[in-house]
Amino acid sequence: MSKLDTLVQDFLAQKKIAVVGVSDKRETGCNLGYRKFKAAGYTVYAVNPHLTSFEGDPCYPDLKSIPEKPDAVFILTSPTVTDQIVQQCVDLGIKRVWMHCLMGTKPGLAANMTSVSQDAVKVCRENGITVIPGACPNQFLKPDFAHGLMRVMWRTLGFHSVN
Repeated sequence: MSKLDTLVQDFLAQKKIAVVGVSDKRETGCNLGYRKFKAAGYTVYAVNPHLTSFEGDPCYPDLKSIPEKPDAVFILTSPTVTDQIVQQCVDLGIKRVWMHCLMGTKPGLAANMTSVSQDAVKVCRENGITVIPGACPNQFLKPDFAHGLMRVMWRTLGFHSVN
């Protein structure tokens, strides 16, 4: 089993997931992730400082506003916001973070399509937070055809290896 698969299994074994970056302006991979986590039976918390609700559920401005501490956090935002969210994870003692990247886990492959901040990855590792720096949970939670294909392609091309 690859290191990424081990990290994904650990992340997906958690019960309460905060999903940072949901949007009511356009359909996003974050919205799909929120729905997939919810459909799979997770307790899911939507996070976006510009929304008070998302698809009928409460939406929180930040991790500190969620009524109970999440077990893990999935982030699909800009890397600058990722830095802020990871600091909130440190402050709250959250020990698992997944930063989305369209192109797998190789730094620099998709600079304009990633939530990964190398500074945030470093902060995670320095603070005992297990981090998945790239890839997408939609490739692992009952993937649709496109996400399943991406998972196979990125693994074949070596884009799903974590250092």
